[in-house]
Amino acid sequence: MASFRYRAVGPDGALASGVVEGDDRRQALDRLQAMGLVPVEAVPGDAATKPWWQRDLKLGGGPDGKGLTTLVEELAVLLDAGMPLDRALASLMVEAEHKALRPVLEKVLDKVRAGTPLGQALPDFPKVFPPIAVALVEAGEAAGALQAALARLAGMLQRADQLQEQLRAALVYPVLLVVAAAGSVTILLGVVVPQFEAFFEDGRVALPLATRLVLAASRLLRDEGALLALLALATVLGLRQVAGTPRGRLWLDRRLLRAPLLGGLLAKVETARFARTLGSLMDSGVPLTEGLTIATRTFRNQVMAAAVTGVASQLKQGQGLARPLEATGLLPPIAVTFLRTGEETGRLGDMLGRLADTLDRDIQKSTQRLMALLVPVITIVLGLVVAVIVGAILTAMLSLNELAA
Repeated sequence: MASFRYRAVGPDGALASGVVEGDDRRQALDRLQAMGLVPVEAVPGDAATKPWWQRDLKLGGGPDGKGLTTLVEELAVLLDAGMPLDRALASLMVEAEHKALRPVLEKVLDKVRAGTPLGQALPDFPKVFPPIAVALVEAGEAAGALQAALARLAGMLQRADQLQEQLRAALVYPVLLVVAAAGSVTILLGVVVPQFEAFFEDGRVALPLATRLVLAASRLLRDEGALLALLALATVLGLRQVAGTPRGRLWLDRRLLRAPLLGGLLAKVETARFARTLGSLMDSGVPLTEGLTIATRTFRNQVMAAAVTGVASQLKQGQGLARPLEATGLLPPIAVTFLRTGEETGRLGDMLGRLADTLDRDIQKSTQRLMALLVPVITIVLGLVVAVIVGAILTAMLSLNELAA
């Protein structure tokens, strides 16, 4: 039987915390409910005492592993338990593990206590609350269903976080493999090859072309290694500077969309985020034209953002959504099919949500296939580079031995 640290709302609306035992998390939650508590959080009590190599790998997220998703989810639970909005915000502000959110929550709480609706208090903090969060909260307050709107927002953010973590986790091994490959080649050229250079210079024999190239690469690395590193750093900083300008960002985003393998995957990721946002807004009662304007801000690729912005103006002229989006040629074909079906059946919001789920599954499969292809390619390239270096050295040594014989 395991121990679980919990936070829950008591019958009096107060926030309680402690430890409960259970065979699994589900049983621990059942015991809390049997005690008359509404669970907010329940995590294994020994999670913090595990050795670092046994802990779950956390990629991304903010300080203390706490972010907007957890905040919205807990706020929805507290409101569902009957706690007033100001008390719920105050409880979250005190108990928040994400320290960076505490001053923001304090300012939001002050505005709410002064009579400002929550939806009008959030836009003052755009770095914390994205446009989708503000729009859903405003729609929820207008419909008198703030808790339901927060629950929908929490679910959407959670799915987006899960997809992002999966993508990042899939990249960990290839990145480590590239770093190991670069390190291996650097050690070979910077440490191993120089041991044979003096031996070859005394041999009075014409070295094979491959050997001369390897020796030249070794000398370049040793003599100009610092300069090469500075050039690489300057290139990276230059690309970042270019990407920071509107024109440069458009150029880079256009090249990314046209990249083999990566371009199609990127378009699916952007489309899934856009579809889930627009679908959630429509299900919350936000008009399509307003929702489309907000959903367009979720695009990180400026080429796709510009294209959908043009579609928004056509939508106001009564041209629909599916046909103008299809004309851009940027969305996956399946997206156009779902959008057309949604418009024809009058269930556009529902079809957008289904499209996002379908694309999420497709993204996971595509990422797995891409990583399954990338890892062997990196391994083969590393093996070939090492083989060329070692082969060049061995060929030269055999030539010297034949001359000596």
